[in-house]
Amino acid sequence: MAAPRSFVMLETQTLAEHKPQLGEFGFAGDDHVVPYEVAPLDVRGRTVQLGPMLDAILSRHNYPEPVARLLAEACVLTVLLGTSLKFEGKFILQTRTDGPVDMLVADFTTPQALRAYARFDADRLQALTDAGETSQQALLGNGVLALTIDQGAHTQRYQGIVQLDGTSLEDAARTYFRQSEQIPTDIKMSVAKLVTPGPGGAREQWRAGGILAQFLPQAPERMRIPDISGGDGDDRELTDHPADNSWQELLALLGTIEPTELIDPTVGAERLLYRLFHEHGARVFRSVPVDYQCSCSREKIHGILQGFSAEEIKDSTEEGGIHVACEFCSTQYDFDPAEFVVE
Repeated sequence: MAAPRSFVMLETQTLAEHKPQLGEFGFAGDDHVVPYEVAPLDVRGRTVQLGPMLDAILSRHNYPEPVARLLAEACVLTVLLGTSLKFEGKFILQTRTDGPVDMLVADFTTPQALRAYARFDADRLQALTDAGETSQQALLGNGVLALTIDQGAHTQRYQGIVQLDGTSLEDAARTYFRQSEQIPTDIKMSVAKLVTPGPGGAREQWRAGGILAQFLPQAPERMRIPDISGGDGDDRELTDHPADNSWQELLALLGTIEPTELIDPTVGAERLLYRLFHEHGARVFRSVPVDYQCSCSREKIHGILQGFSAEEIKDSTEEGGIHVACEFCSTQYDFDPAEFVVE
């Protein structure tokens, strides 16, 4: 099937010069965030499918399935937001709630490193599972979602906080953009465990996907149209402007996405964008790879322990050694207390 005229990829020929088939330039594939723009709708955004990287994160912890699904969605949201950073730094998503899953942490370090973990109460989780109540709202309970941007030393952190009061991560993200950024934003996410054949037999693998879209018009009159909620303009000043339904049309298009389309490896990011926006045309930019990387190391932990007092070293010693496990990657580091004798 021929691609529409305006479905192009950055750094390729214009389609006025060349009419490629969709896929002629190649697909980004799993674990790549694909930025895009739909100029007629003044919409920009990103979409991603997470495969082997997500499976590596979740398989290190062997989480119960409801917890794994929740953390997978946190990972999708984190990479969609973190890959938008234009500087060296970190984007950190963290929840603190009173539910059985009382903490989620997803940590993205530019340009491409992601790590994540979840903390949960096994007994409370099992009670909910037995009752068949494993929705995000039930798992998270009430608390806060904090989104933090850290540009490193000598800079001030920026943090946006959204209440989690029986809402999903999707809804909380929409609230964040409406309240903190005042940018009309919609987001869709999906998580599934797929069974794939292999030489040793069938294997279960985690997949997740998401798409984020934002209304970012260049024309000032479009920034204040009356069909946009969450803006700071006075609707009474807009009566002389023609109705503009671009954002409502975008919401309607995103509403047609099936959850399976976001995770199906045979669809992919570019094909999904084609399905959504072929009538308007979409510009697809160079994809951004994301990878599972933990920043812990034996040297870093050794340096921290060197700053401990003799009393702290003694308190940290168990069965003749100091044992430190990284919550993100589950790697355990063992040290001899004699290495940290304080003179």
